[in-house]
Amino acid sequence: MPAKESSAKGPPAPAVRDITIGELLREAARAAPDRIALIAGTPEPAARRQWTYAELLRDAERTARALRARFEPGERVVIWAPNVPEWVIIEFGAAMAGVVLVTANPALQAREVEYVINQSKSAGILVTPEFRGNRMLATVEAVRANCPTLRDIIRLDRWPEFLDGASNADVVLPDTDPGDPVMIQYTSGTTGFPKGALLHHRGLVNNAAHWMDRLGATDGDIYVAMMPLFHTAGCVLGVLGCVAVRATQVLQEFFEPGLALELNECYRGKAILGVPTMLIAMLEHPDFAATDLSSVRKLCSGGSTVPAALVRRLESDLGAQFTIVFGQTECSPVATMTRPDDTTEDKANTLGIPMPCTEAKIIDPDTGEIVPCGTVGEFCTRGYHVMLGYFDMPEATMATVDADGWLHTGDLCSMDERGYFTVQGRLKDMIIRGGENIYPREIEELLFQHPKIAEVAVVGLPDPKWGEIVGAFIRDADSANPASDEELRAYCREHLSPQKTPAVWGHVDAFPLTGSGKIQKFVLRDRWSAASGATG
Repeated sequence: MPAKESSAKGPPAPAVRDITIGELLREAARAAPDRIALIAGTPEPAARRQWTYAELLRDAERTARALRARFEPGERVVIWAPNVPEWVIIEFGAAMAGVVLVTANPALQAREVEYVINQSKSAGILVTPEFRGNRMLATVEAVRANCPTLRDIIRLDRWPEFLDGASNADVVLPDTDPGDPVMIQYTSGTTGFPKGALLHHRGLVNNAAHWMDRLGATDGDIYVAMMPLFHTAGCVLGVLGCVAVRATQVLQEFFEPGLALELNECYRGKAILGVPTMLIAMLEHPDFAATDLSSVRKLCSGGSTVPAALVRRLESDLGAQFTIVFGQTECSPVATMTRPDDTTEDKANTLGIPMPCTEAKIIDPDTGEIVPCGTVGEFCTRGYHVMLGYFDMPEATMATVDADGWLHTGDLCSMDERGYFTVQGRLKDMIIRGGENIYPREIEELLFQHPKIAEVAVVGLPDPKWGEIVGAFIRDADSANPASDEELRAYCREHLSPQKTPAVWGHVDAFPLTGSGKIQKFVLRDRWSAASGATG
């Protein structure tokens, strides 16, 4: 029977398992000990180290004992490094040691990493000396005096010394519970100030397994990992998802579209997960047409608006089934997802249905009441996947997770009568022009279909008369032959009402991005305001 109210439950299967991250790896090592679990996908093939599942478990347990010799269960330890194999080993080792792993973007600067260390009250940091010009070890040494809880700096370039230096053969690892905290992930900063989402074993392990199940992954698949490990898409969907299906993960140290194409061709990758900016970069790379990607059967994207035209293009060019995930770090991270066998229309225009064993609803942000189907409101989700809270931020936690366990995401969505959700944007991204609500997604979808546009972001800009006006920032497909503002305005007026047609057009060479590849709309807005002197 079609729904009348915007409330839906995910399917009851697969069931939620009471399992820890360490137990997940031990299961995989028992089932497929000799299967390759992890490959370092470096540009130089001769440098591509690899681990079987048995070897990965051995190194993870050794790491766990070394960490337990230095830290008490429940203490926080920051990992500040790019996508290197040791990151994956530490993820499992920290979980087995009962240590809460705090993930940090390797692009952070001194003030930012100092904030992460102090806000999480971390006792240690695992750090690589340098990455892409960022002198990370020197930064940690420089801020150490300002970090009163930090007592241990562990250098990843001296990893064997760390493992050998501790007499850990007799160290007893703690018994961990699926509900125990295991990771702090800082929100990616599309709206500025970061908060540390405290995540638990049960949420991460099950969400990763359920994602792989809905994606249609099979035992022993090959997966080229492009997403950063400091983000849940990398260390949860990628790492834990692969272990859940005993897959082989080829780990890219950082995303580079040419290398991503080469690794997928070389290792016959079966699935690709990437934010839209990554997928667009692969499509635009000069090697794309000559790369054999016939092994790729599944594609997945999310994290920001996935234009319908991109969905259709990827399915057409690669002959693979596309899925979209929707959620946020605070829900481990996936709340809804389309299915590979959904219609092209649903995959191009919806976020799918709730994940197994979870609930979702759309509420009026002002009243908290569930809205009728087809009405735009705030997306909320509830279930095993919701975070424990924001670390050491009780007021922010209460403002986000209500007394009934519903996570209020701040995302504007609607639900149809079948239980499929559609995103319209963020509450803070919604443009209110003269009292009328305008949703950027609709305008972005239209502009993305224009042949002269490679990428677009639509934001609300301050205006003394209307409060806000619509601004569109464009990355041209061909900088030598850009679309004129007049051409784009006429194109929009063919399909949109006057108030939705952008009043301001900006052309950019590149968008400001978070570490996970999301466009930082607040940066675009601030830059425009600074340049124009507008204050609203």
